[in-house]
Parts: sequence; structure tokens; C-alpha cells
Amino acid sequence: MFNGDLTSLRIKIFADGADLNGILEMAARPWVAGFTTNPTLMRKAGVVSYEVFGRTLLEHVGVLPVSLEVFSDDFDEMRRQALKIASWGTNVYVKVPVTNTRGESSSDLVHALSSDGVKLNVTALMRPEQVKRVARSLAEGVPAIVSVFAGRVADTGRDPVSLMRDCLREIDGLQGVELLWASPREVLNLVQADEIGCHIITMTNDLLAKLGTLGRDLDEFSLDTVKMFRSDAEAAGFAL
Repeated sequence: MFNGDLTSLRIKIFADGADLNGILEMAARPWVAGFTTNPTLMRKAGVVSYEVFGRTLLEHVGVLPVSLEVFSDDFDEMRRQALKIASWGTNVYVKVPVTNTRGESSSDLVHALSSDGVKLNVTALMRPEQVKRVARSLAEGVPAIVSVFAGRVADTGRDPVSLMRDCLREIDGLQGVELLWASPREVLNLVQADEIGCHIITMTNDLLAKLGTLGRDLDEFSLDTVKMFRSDAEAAGFAL
């Protein structure tokens, strides 16, 4: 059973977001090992210039790995964007979706970029078969991350733990290739991912803020909850 000590975890925690202030706050935490973002998060955060945001982010996180995503739907243009993004720093992992919006596999692009030495984060996977195909496309010895959206899998009513175990088997023995548990829905997912040997998990700031509850005594937590209800009732001035 997990004892609540973050330093006992084998898994790496990557902060996921696009709010620079939040990223700077997380960069100061010793247990944050990297950063990821995507166009959806950037749009929600009001990012106007992709390149300005990307370069500013890299300036503030030192040597920690940062995943930045291409946004074209055309594979040739994805390649151009990927090479440009990769040139911004040696700690950059270029996020490439597992398919384009027409469902066409990006395996050839993944192979070409990986063969050129580009560090990749292949994203939006949800099935072990997809992981297997991506694994076969990666160049030997070139660092890569395979991001499986376990949280979205769980949203469909499927067991993400079993699925992620299967995904781990597909990359077993591949040097420099790491499996990432993406889109976790609760802090429990961190413990689950660590227990099965997943390499990385992404966590948004709201989930990272809950890490203080890891390993808490449940009687104490129960009492604090009771006190919260009582305090809020008094503050609201409720009367019957």
C-alpha cells in the first residue's frame, strides 16, 4: 500500500497545462520531472503565438523535458512543424498524434522523424494495438514517449489498469521508450500507474494540488470533512 511519500514513487510526474504562471509554480516542485501541453490547453489559456509560448516555456523550465505538439492535419506539414519545434531545444519532445483527423496512421511520419533523431511523444493512443504499431515505427535508441489516454479509456467504462499493463508489454525491451499515463481523473491513478510500472503520468494543476492528501489518515480526513461541513453551515448562517 502506498505510504504517501512522493519520493518513494518510481513513476515520473509531468505537469500538464498551458498557464505560464502555473507552470512556473510547478517547475519549482522537486517532484515535477517534466511538462506537457497541447493546442486545446493552449487555446483555453488564451495563447496567441504558439512559438512565443513554446520558447518562453522552454526558457523557464531549464533542462526538464517539454512536450510540444504539432497542429497540422497534413503529414508533410506535420513534419515541417516537428523539425522546427525540435530545433528549439534538446529537451523538446515533439508531440505527434497517432493518426490525422481522417484516421490515417502517422506511423510513416513517426518513423521518419525518429530516424532523424527527433525525440517524439506520440499522443492520443487508446489501444495496445496502436502502441504496438507505434513501437515498430520508432528508430532504435532514439528517446520517445508513447502517451495512452488512460483517463479517457476509463470514461468509457473500461479498466485502464489492465489496458495499460498490456501497453507496457508492447514496449518492453525498447531502449529509451517510455509509456505515459495521460488524462488521469483522480490522484488514485498516480498510485495505480506507479504500481504497474508505468514510466510517466501527466497531471494538471488541480490534480497536483491534491497530492497533499496522499497517504492521509482516513479517520483524520473524515474528521476534517465533518469540520468543513460545520464551518460552512455556520458561515452561511443556516437556521431551521
